[in-house]
Amino acid sequence: MMAIQGSRSGFEDFMPQTFSSMLDRFFNDSVNNRERLNRFSPLVDICETDQSYQIEATLPGLAKEDIQLDFHEGQLTISGERTLQKEQKEKQYHLVENHYGTFSRSFRLPDTIDHEKIEAVFENGILRVTVPKDERKTARHRIQVRDGAAQPVQLEESSGTGNQNPVKAAAPKKKQPSLAHENGTH
Repeated sequence: MMAIQGSRSGFEDFMPQTFSSMLDRFFNDSVNNRERLNRFSPLVDICETDQSYQIEATLPGLAKEDIQLDFHEGQLTISGERTLQKEQKEKQYHLVENHYGTFSRSFRLPDTIDHEKIEAVFENGILRVTVPKDERKTARHRIQVRDGAAQPVQLEESSGTGNQNPVKAAAPKKKQPSLAHENGTH
C-alpha cells in the first residue's frame, strides 16, 4: 500500500521550526561534524596535462607500505591506515589534533586512460600518481541510428520439396504528403 501525501499550501515552508527540532538538528550536526573531523582523509590535488592526469595525495606520517593503490572498473582507489606510533602510557596528552585510522579515497577516471601504465611514487609524505592518457581511445564514439521500421521475414515454400526458405519482405513504402498540404492549402 502506498502512502498518499496531501498537498501543502506552501505557507508551512515559511513557518519557523520548533525549538526542539532545531536543538535536535544542532546536536546531530555537531556529532556528525566531529566524526568527520576525527577521521583521517588525505588532501588530494588533481590536474590534467596533454599527456596525463596527475593526482597528488598528502599522506604525512605514512610509510610506502601503509598505502594501497587499486584500479578496478574505471575507478582508482587510494587507501591505507595511519596509526598512532606513540606510547600513550608515558605521556598524558592535553591536545591531539592529528587524525589516525583507515582511509580510502576513490576517483572515477575517464575511459581515455591507459590503466596498464599508471605509475605511483611516494616521497616526503606525498603520493604522486600519474595516469597516462591513451591517444588511441577517444572520449566519444558516435553511433549511427538506423531506421526502426521492422522488416518482417516471410517464409516462402519451395516447389515440391516441402522446404521453407526465408525471404525478406519489402519494406513498407513511406506515405507521400499530399500536394494540398505541400502548397499550404488544406
